[in-house]
Amino acid sequence: MRQRRLGNSDLNVSEMGLGCMSLGTNEKEAARIIKTALDAGINYFDTADLYDFGRNEEIVGKTLKSVRDQVVIATKVGNRWNESKDSWSWDPSGAYIKKAVKDSLKRLATDYIDLYQLHGGTTEDNIDETIGAFEDLKKEGVIRYYGISSIRPNVIKQYVKKSGLVSVMMQYSLLDRRPEEWMPLLSENNIHIIARGPVAKGLLSDKMLEKASTTVKEQGFLDYSYAELEELLPALKDKLSPRYMNEIALQYVLSHKAVGAVIPGASSIQQLRENCRALNAAPLSEEEITLLKKLTKASTYEAHRD
Repeated sequence: MRQRRLGNSDLNVSEMGLGCMSLGTNEKEAARIIKTALDAGINYFDTADLYDFGRNEEIVGKTLKSVRDQVVIATKVGNRWNESKDSWSWDPSGAYIKKAVKDSLKRLATDYIDLYQLHGGTTEDNIDETIGAFEDLKKEGVIRYYGISSIRPNVIKQYVKKSGLVSVMMQYSLLDRRPEEWMPLLSENNIHIIARGPVAKGLLSDKMLEKASTTVKEQGFLDYSYAELEELLPALKDKLSPRYMNEIALQYVLSHKAVGAVIPGASSIQQLRENCRALNAAPLSEEEITLLKKLTKASTYEAHRD
């Protein structure tokens, strides 16, 4: 599988990573999916301390322990479960980050984290304190690099200006092209986008509208009404035939040099293999990319702007 250098780091990550949130808590099944990903050439695995109360990190760490020096492990911090574990609060403080990283290291069965990401962020946060904590951990060798997971333009701009982050995780797909507005800024600063949600909750998979939830049927998806989706999705499939839908989706996201990796989730080996097939297909032509941009909406973020 092709790899890309992530931002200004020395992390070479497979163009498709494995988003581990949907692995579930069945350790044997999750391990089978992770090992299938390894066999396919995937070396980048993304988890978070929030997922399954830390159980996700434990499974990822245990499964990857024997190949630790061959993989890139990314996790996230900032969302703090309450004692009853029925809700969480936001805590980007330096003290909490330095405490949480120790817990993640233990669960991941490793002594360093390749990419440590702030799992959100607001302009009300003490951003300098948060950056200071990440820089301290980097100096200590506890983390190699850090990034943020945020779609808020005003937050992203502050971190680009003040920090040494190498990546920004953002929801990005043909149905959510909002990150394209920020690609020039990120590219100028040698920061890569890590694209989550590339198949738009399954709408850009071959099942298309079969994956539409009740909410999508009633309210649409972002800037698209359900009626628009009924018209658009078959048109995408038809005009780019014989390509598969998830092939179109993943290849479109990766056609942008500002993207370091795409991380679709996989809850089954079949789903993972379909994504690998899509990724290994021929890249989109300039004509195909132009057509896709013409058919879809180039939206922008309306909230959280300066």
